[in-house]
Amino acid sequence: MFGLNTLLAQTSPYTWLSDYSIVTAIDAVVSPPPGYFRTNYPEYSYGSWLRGLPLDTLDTEVTLFNGSRKLNQSAQAYILEVPVGKRDLQQCADAVMRLKAEYLFHQKELESIHFNFTSGDKASFTSWSQGYRPSFSGNKVSWNKTASPDASYRSFLKYMNIVFSYAGTWSFEKELNPISMAEAKIGDVFIQGGFPGHAIIIVDEAINTKGEKVFLFAQSYMPAQEIHILKNPNDPALSPWYTLNEATLLTPEWSFPSESIKRMQW
Repeated sequence: MFGLNTLLAQTSPYTWLSDYSIVTAIDAVVSPPPGYFRTNYPEYSYGSWLRGLPLDTLDTEVTLFNGSRKLNQSAQAYILEVPVGKRDLQQCADAVMRLKAEYLFHQKELESIHFNFTSGDKASFTSWSQGYRPSFSGNKVSWNKTASPDASYRSFLKYMNIVFSYAGTWSFEKELNPISMAEAKIGDVFIQGGFPGHAIIIVDEAINTKGEKVFLFAQSYMPAQEIHILKNPNDPALSPWYTLNEATLLTPEWSFPSESIKRMQW
């Protein structure tokens, strides 16, 4: 697993960090509820990577992209140490796309990094890294080779900013496959596409001897802000863990019907 106790030095699995040895990960800080234990995920899997995400243990307040304090400071239980950027781009679905793309970039699965713009046009990192750039004319998008090939992390972040600018919950929801609540696992997404819509992602999972599961959720929001693990407003004693046995998932800043749970297939 990518947790603090199992991967300390050498290469950080989180490319934006130079030294993972000083990180405090989700699975090292957030204990499962009494009677629950973490489920097993394969080493180097997306699920393992998500539950090893670094927490910012020094700050308790969510900061916006411009450095100001978010008005609502009651939603977060923990703040992830993932850069939000300097522009109002990395909002809700953007944060979910960022996490998946970051994992794929670290795994060197560059051909799997692709998303659709709201127009429906595909934006792949492979094309971007070869020097192709999108040109927008109304609802039409064309790709032309106007830059030098560059598959660096710096180039990846520029690509993600383009994705954030021209994709969102409306387009991202269409890329995901519906699943049932009973199938939920780390990496699955609750999403409602719209203008605005919202999306949150499961970043950890635990189970008890009865087979009952609980989950941790993370989100960004509007304006673009630090990604954070959500409190559970329905059950403060269980918080920040959630059960998925209700028709509606109520989170601090959005309510999701059960049919809004989806899965990424790449």
